[in-house]
Amino acid sequence: MQANEGKAAEGNSRELLTFTLGSEEYGIDILKVQEIRGYDAVTTIANSPAFIKGVVNLRGIIVPIIDMRIKFNLSSVTYNELTVVIILNVAKRVMGIVVDGVSDVIALTADQIKPAPEFSSALDAQYITGLGTVDDRMIIVIDIEKLMTSRDMDLVEMAAA
Repeated sequence: MQANEGKAAEGNSRELLTFTLGSEEYGIDILKVQEIRGYDAVTTIANSPAFIKGVVNLRGIIVPIIDMRIKFNLSSVTYNELTVVIILNVAKRVMGIVVDGVSDVIALTADQIKPAPEFSSALDAQYITGLGTVDDRMIIVIDIEKLMTSRDMDLVEMAAA
């Protein structure tokens, strides 16, 4: 029985792409990531929310670009050589998120991910699936699909249409 439990624990590990926004480190499901690119100029869309930077043409596909620093109300938003765009494939849509930098890909087991505490923050806690710990690092695990398909992100549909 214990051998099966070990296999079940292995099967429950999740691979996450970790990235930074300000001083915090976040993790998203690696299976949602299509590619990682440097930040390029975008075509702005009139009357779109501030967090939608605009759109880019990615090999013939128009991709909305969302700045996660603005979305999460982080104070300073600066673009430099470390700023990257993570291209996601979420809910059968391709979209990009701007982050401060990509850290690495990590595998977390279920016992390394603790439930998120109830707190008031810029990031609505309903999008946080838990807090992962690896060595001395605390990683905020986000359900990126839930976040990108949320009601306020319906504006992405309108902006890209």
